[in-house]
Order: sequence, then structure tokens, then C-alpha cells
Amino acid sequence: MAELPKIISVDDHVVEPAHVWQTWLPEKHRASGPRVERARFAPFVKLPGARYVNEFADDGDWGDSWVYEDRLIYVQKKFVAIPREAISGEPPVFDRSKMQMVASTYDDMIPGCYDRDARVADFLANWTDGSLPFPTFPRFCGQTFMEGNDKELGLACVVAYNDWMIQEWCAPSQGVNIPLCILPLWDVDLCVAEVARIADQGVHAICFSEIPSKLGLPSIHTGDWDPLFAICDERAVTLNMHIGSSSSMPAASPDSPEAVGSTLQFNNAFASMIDWLFSGKLIEFPNLKLAYSEGQIGWMPYALERADRVWELHEPWTHAKAMIPDLPSTYFAGRIYGCFTDDVHGLASLGSIGTRNVCFEVDYPHSDTTWPDTKAHVEKMVAHLDDDTVYRILRGNAIEMLSLDRV
Repeated sequence: MAELPKIISVDDHVVEPAHVWQTWLPEKHRASGPRVERARFAPFVKLPGARYVNEFADDGDWGDSWVYEDRLIYVQKKFVAIPREAISGEPPVFDRSKMQMVASTYDDMIPGCYDRDARVADFLANWTDGSLPFPTFPRFCGQTFMEGNDKELGLACVVAYNDWMIQEWCAPSQGVNIPLCILPLWDVDLCVAEVARIADQGVHAICFSEIPSKLGLPSIHTGDWDPLFAICDERAVTLNMHIGSSSSMPAASPDSPEAVGSTLQFNNAFASMIDWLFSGKLIEFPNLKLAYSEGQIGWMPYALERADRVWELHEPWTHAKAMIPDLPSTYFAGRIYGCFTDDVHGLASLGSIGTRNVCFEVDYPHSDTTWPDTKAHVEKMVAHLDDDTVYRILRGNAIEMLSLDRV
């Protein structure tokens, strides 16, 4: 290949600018809507799962926090936004040791975390001309607003976020920022109305939970979500399910070291994909597409193999064939996308999962990111692959998944 194709990244993260809801919410909701306050915080204390306790401390680190309905909801962390002190030199070098689980302010972050134009510059210099940005304060599928007390306010916050995402973050970005919207998950009729509204504005990607039942919501098997799946099927809107979008992360022992959960982070994507393959929903909604963001791909060949074997051998008691008449893997090709940052084993297994189901992610500005060296990183990773496969993984599959008008 004479030149690596420009990359379209299907998983990045935006640290919402402090003005988002105070600008985009109707006036009557702004006093209770999300706003940023600055204070000093003690070191974070980890709770079971992925949550941390934030305690004020007169001698602690300065941090910018999001307040919603007069409750402190989230404190910015250097762990999820590249700090300025982590970047040095020209061309830039990223020192990951600076990304610590400590409080952070917007002043501490590199501007590309929250500033659209700085983000565009960072990506274009990184051989990347497309980026799908997941939310930070609303969390990976908008759980923050689902958990709020005032659902009228919550709906207004969802709409405000999506308007900001479409009109301010993406529209002026030269096509680099690709809109990814959230939904009012507590009401499927409201979800359908919001998908219709944003689809009319050219949006083809929404955030959804990998395992809704873990959020106290109906599972995908109940039929409750069918109106949402139907409109996404009709309007070519992909369900993007980020790891942690069930407000839970895989774990082993309750007191396992942090590295255990980080290593196991693909587990929910594994479980979710099997749930979908046996659900019958991919038959009922034949154009519906799913993406497992930051779930990696190396586990997919075995997951498909095991699903097919269960379908074949355990029918007398699972009755799977009554729901899905063909092998589960039949419904995978071109419908379910595995999204990865760095997965050599997965790329070596493309013969088992095909080249149509894999997309690349830069994961900016999280600690797994390959920025600012993504091009060099990718050139090494795909050196053994043919040109068509490289194009599909880095660009073509993302164009199909997100219905993008580009080549």
C-alpha cells in the first residue's frame, strides 16, 4: 500500500465543555441543569465496581466537578483526560505516567479534550479524519439523566446534549467529529421520538447499554425496546454499546486489584453479543447494526464458535432453533462490529470473523489511546494484511456502520 488510508475512529471521548447545558438548555431548566464548580478534593476512594467516592479536602487537589439537581455527580479526573503535563516535544510525545486517578480541572487538560477546534487539529495531525465521540458527564449511554429525580429536566438535558453535539461539536468540524447521541432511556416512546428527531438531522449513531437489565431497565428479550429497534432499523441508526454502558464492569474477586477489571473489560461485550445472537432481534430487525466500542475483537472467534456449538448440540433443552433457524454466526456478518484499539491476536483471527465486522478506535483522550502516534502504531499492526482489508478496518467498515457520505 502506497499510503495508509486516513483513519475513521469509532470510539473517542469528549469532555463536555462547561457551557454545554447552561447554553443549550431552555432558560427554565438552567438553574437545576448541569454546571461546573471548582473545589479541592481528597484522593478518590474506590467502591466495588467502577465507582469512586469524592470527598472535599481543604488541602486536596483542585478539581472541576459537575453538579446536577444540586448534587455533585462527577469530578473530572486526569485518568480520563490527557493532562497538559503529559505532552512534551515536537512532534508531541505522550507520557502515560501522568494520567493518574486524581482530581483535575479544565486548565489541567490538553485543549483537545473539550475544545472542538483543538480536537480537530489533534486528529488531522494524527492521520485521522473521522471520530465518534462518546459522552463523559452523561456517562456512556446517558445514565446520568436516567438516574436524576426530575425526568422533565432529564429529557431537556438529553435534547440539549444532542443539539450541542450535532450543531456545535460536529457541524463546524470539517467532518472530523461524527455525531453520537444519547437517549432518555427511562421511556422507550421518548427514545423513539428522539431518534426520529436526530435522524432527521443526519445522525446515524446512538449510545445504548450493553446490558440494559443491569441498569434496572427491560432486557432486549422483553419486547419493550422493539419500537426503538424498529426505528433504528428503518433509519439506519447504529446502536453503539461502550464497555461500562451497563454501569458495571467485569470483576473476579470483590477485592481484585485494579488491573483485573481493566484486563476483563471485554467481558460485558462478550455477554451482550451472545444475548443478541440468541434473541431473534437480528432476524426481526434485519437492518439493525450493533457496535461494541472498546470491547476489542480477539474473543469474537471463540464466542461465535461456542454459540454455534450450543445451537447445534443443546437444542433438546435450549430450544434455540425455534427462535433462530440458522446458526447464530449467520447473523454476525455485516451486523455486529467489534471495535479495537490494539488487538494483534484479533487481527490474526480475521479469517474466523471476516473483514466486514472490525473497526479501529483511537480512544482519545483515554489512557488506551494510540494518539499522537496512531499512524505509526497502525502501520506496524496491519503490515501483514492486504490493502482491501486494511482499508476496511481503518475506514470502509466505519463508513458502512455509520452511513457516512465519504469514501
